[in-house]
Amino acid sequence: METVYDIEEIMGLLPHRYPFILVDRVIEIEPDKRIVVLKNVTMNEPFFQGHFPGTPVMPGVLIVEAMAQAGGVLVYASLPEDKRKGGIYFMGIDKARFRKPVVPGDQLVIEIVWTKRRGNVSRMSGKATVDGTLVAEAEVMAMIGENS
Repeated sequence: METVYDIEEIMGLLPHRYPFILVDRVIEIEPDKRIVVLKNVTMNEPFFQGHFPGTPVMPGVLIVEAMAQAGGVLVYASLPEDKRKGGIYFMGIDKARFRKPVVPGDQLVIEIVWTKRRGNVSRMSGKATVDGTLVAEAEVMAMIGENS
């Protein structure tokens, strides 16, 4: 898989940092349309200490956060350089469904499709798979903040 953006480039677009950056690599992007990202899930993730001891499972809320971060990269990458100064804020989630547990050693492949844009508000649809099997899906909404 070809890397479109590596982790350094992603951190140039998103304000998130360890341990909360949940997008490792962008492998496909069509500005204003869709993005495909990877999240490598390792046993070293801090949330596995308590979720759950002896049976580590990635929290669904963090899978949705990874979707939202992927959407943030799509939005930023679709904006002209001079419009990237304002933050992107997560506004809402709809239709979240979790199909299978995500465990250490899995590689999440997250695809986000931009479904609607009105002013500074965007709605996107996301699907997360592991080895081609759907593990989660959700619709997320985000707002582009004012330029600082």
